[in-house]
Amino acid sequence: MEESGIKPFRFSLLGPLRAWRGSAEVALGPPQQRAVLAMLLLGRGQAIGVAELVAGVWGATAPRGAVAMVRTYVSRLRKLFEPERAPGLPSGLLVSIGDGYALRTDRVSSDLAEFEAAVTRAERLRAAGDAAGALHSLRTALTVGDGAALAGVPGPYADSARTAFAERRLRALESRLSVELELGRHEAAVPELLALRDAHPLREAVSELLLTALYRSGRQAEALEAYASTCRVLADELGIDPGPSLRAVHARILAADPALARPAPPGPSGDTAAPQRPGQVTGAEPDLPSPGRRAGVVSPAQLPADLPLFTGRRTELDYLSGLLPAGDGPPGTAVVGVVDGMAGSGKTALAVHWAHRIAHRFPDGSLHVNLRGYDPSGSRVSPGTAIEMFLVALGVTPQAVPEGLDAQAALYRSILADRRVLIVLDNARDAEQVRPLLPGTPGSLVIVTSRNRLGGLVAKHGAHPLTPGLLSTEESYELLSRRLGGARVDAEPAAVAAIVELCARLPLALAIVAARAAHHPGFRLADIAQELRYHHGSLDAFVGEDPGTDARAVFSWSYRALSPEAAGLFRRLALHPGPDITTAAAVALAGAPPRGVRALLTELTGASLLIERAPGRFVFHDLLRAYSGELADVEDGESARGAAVLRMHDHFLRTAHNASSVLDPFRESIALPPNTTGSAPLRFNDRAEATTWLRTERYVLGAIVEHAAAHGYDEHAWRTAAALDVYFNRLGFWHDLLKINAVALAAAQRLGDRIGQAYSLCGLGVAHSQLNHARPAADCLERALDLFRAEGDPFGQARVHRGLAYLGNRTDRRPAALDHYALARALFRAEGDRNGEAGVLNQVAWTYILIGDHEKALDCGREGLALYDEMGDPYGAASTQDTIGYAYHHLGQYPEAIEHFKRSARLFAVTGDHYLEADVLRHLGDAHRATGDRDAAREALRSALALLAELGHPDADEVGAVLREIDGDSGGPEAPTGR
Repeated sequence: MEESGIKPFRFSLLGPLRAWRGSAEVALGPPQQRAVLAMLLLGRGQAIGVAELVAGVWGATAPRGAVAMVRTYVSRLRKLFEPERAPGLPSGLLVSIGDGYALRTDRVSSDLAEFEAAVTRAERLRAAGDAAGALHSLRTALTVGDGAALAGVPGPYADSARTAFAERRLRALESRLSVELELGRHEAAVPELLALRDAHPLREAVSELLLTALYRSGRQAEALEAYASTCRVLADELGIDPGPSLRAVHARILAADPALARPAPPGPSGDTAAPQRPGQVTGAEPDLPSPGRRAGVVSPAQLPADLPLFTGRRTELDYLSGLLPAGDGPPGTAVVGVVDGMAGSGKTALAVHWAHRIAHRFPDGSLHVNLRGYDPSGSRVSPGTAIEMFLVALGVTPQAVPEGLDAQAALYRSILADRRVLIVLDNARDAEQVRPLLPGTPGSLVIVTSRNRLGGLVAKHGAHPLTPGLLSTEESYELLSRRLGGARVDAEPAAVAAIVELCARLPLALAIVAARAAHHPGFRLADIAQELRYHHGSLDAFVGEDPGTDARAVFSWSYRALSPEAAGLFRRLALHPGPDITTAAAVALAGAPPRGVRALLTELTGASLLIERAPGRFVFHDLLRAYSGELADVEDGESARGAAVLRMHDHFLRTAHNASSVLDPFRESIALPPNTTGSAPLRFNDRAEATTWLRTERYVLGAIVEHAAAHGYDEHAWRTAAALDVYFNRLGFWHDLLKINAVALAAAQRLGDRIGQAYSLCGLGVAHSQLNHARPAADCLERALDLFRAEGDPFGQARVHRGLAYLGNRTDRRPAALDHYALARALFRAEGDRNGEAGVLNQVAWTYILIGDHEKALDCGREGLALYDEMGDPYGAASTQDTIGYAYHHLGQYPEAIEHFKRSARLFAVTGDHYLEADVLRHLGDAHRATGDRDAAREALRSALALLAELGHPDADEVGAVLREIDGDSGGPEAPTGR
């Protein structure tokens, strides 16, 4: 491989992007530079133009000067790869070709190449009849990698590549399970297939393998139930029946086909008794994305960033390493490690650092959650919330998460069965908070951190406890040296010794002092030590068993070094109940101009009193949050704290109201009371901006509603919840809707506000409807209707009638649905609300589609469309064009359907609702397939896939599966996928 003095290079792409020159690892530079390198590596020796590189790194938001930046990155990479190359000589590795660059792949190796070679070898062995050899190769392939591909590499091309790699791995896993069945290992494969089916319920190939494995294991009844479950999911989610291959397996099971009951020996072509999907090509892998192409979601890789200046803890790291078997494999038994100790002792830093060191041993990914067990506001993360977050990270759509902790935990354990996942549960309060989050099968590792000694986990689950002590004196010196520089530390040994003693060798305290000293390089360490002595005090929440481990002096000293304005903001931030705080929320709490608040936040992060977790999003260490709260109670009067909290709730209420108005501008809005605080809410230019804010603030908004209700801001509580219903319903966050509207209802009842109660009940009814709770949904909606009638609110009544009609459709009561829609339309017409009337007509059209009367659907849809056009509402027009296209499709009038779907997609693109644009493009693809125009179908579905991938929406998997099946599509007149 060596040529002209170039040492061999090895790259790792199936995890964080890393490189080794010989045996030495090479630092690859900033994220965008690594993104350029990733594109060149995946170009497989082909030239990639500068314009393509710019698009792949930045997409449509490329900065000015992006071309020059790309050329700079290439120049830096050349210096990294060939440091001995003489100036003026061309690069032998990263070569220029035209207006672009290519990386010579004959001089590099990679883990991706190893994965592909193992899969190719498995295909060859399987074709030759060597199933055991193929199984060995596939298992080897599935152990390659270290988490999510290209982890930490930004840009649309990297996002697309991550999706392609995830699909490759899933296809390899399906092939491995198919070979397992060939070899008669059906019983052992059942648990993994059950988990895989739960994770990918729309993937028919997995269902076929599961049916076959269950049948061969003598579990015919379970196989038939699995088929029935798949049919229900396909019908509910896509409005389709299973494909012919899955139906054939079902028929063979019903007929007790003896050939299906035993594995068929693989012939030269590698055929097996395990069925394939229609059109599936054995061993075919999806192409890697070309630069600029975007695709779906990624596998979980949730570990927080490792601390770059992590110091010491060698004894503790050795102990933790002993929990795992020798070699690079995962544990053969369930392993739980508990790192406990006092606040600020570095538990989280130790756990995360070790997790990064051993993450490569868990090829199925990593999960992380901060359980906030010691949050001063009391808003700890419940086990159910944590499991929901993990399930979504593992590929379960939010709508598919079951209700109840037991059901959620069962699904979570099923998905983890026979997987090898690294799970970090940070800041646990007690064993009860942790137990539901433990896997039920071996192979995974759980690391728990807590201030308490979780004896229950040790006694009942065999957890291995570790209590890190204080840093040793030598480790404390090392920490200060790494942060301040060895020369500065060595120059004042007496001062350093005093600082170490006054900080009680506590990592967090030392880090705060080091940050202060680093920001003032002209300060003598002796002066810093003296100031620390002067402010020495106590921090009750930071006291351990040793009375000397007292760090309030450290915080007090750092706090009193702040400007008065920054100190005031530090106290105000403790009043925020959410998991993190945005700059805008900080502005509201401070009651000061944004520019000045941003400067104060910079001052706080510079003093290590606040952490900027992401641009513009800040978090407290638990201990510092407690200290901030103590200061607020002591130094700020009740009226000052109350004014800050009121400004905060005004900010969130009015910003949520603005977001809702942008998402549905023609919907009747709830009038807000006058703004008496001067708190300036955020405003949004389009739906994309509003959706981004709501998605990012989802968990904060839930905490805000609960905080408002718990602290006497009842009007803010119900109004904020009401402002969220459009977004939470549209995105499928129905459990969130239930939770916030239950809180809102209680708040409105305390106020005696019947309108507030009605809106809260309406929100509860919608959420119950979506979750198929027919009786509670009807009860809530009927109670809401009574209240709106009593208050003489026709718009509220119309809203409830639409909700009851929707419930009627979900429960197959079409006449009742039409009756409620008629009442809603009459109310809107009486009030002169043409837009509301148009919306009802669109929903009536959809109801007629469900009934099967597509001509009536067309009549209603056209009438509604005329009203939308009259009102100039492109969003409503887009939705109705889609409904009309749907009706035409069912009538077999495909050209008309295609034309209306195209109009709908164009309108949704203009309004910026990319999810619904993608949904319509899927319908357009179905219509093209029905005409036999597979090329046009591919184009529409690829556009839908790109949009869904950009949104990180789980539907991207379904679209990708349809694209892969198109070559085998018969082109028959299928109905479009359901909405």
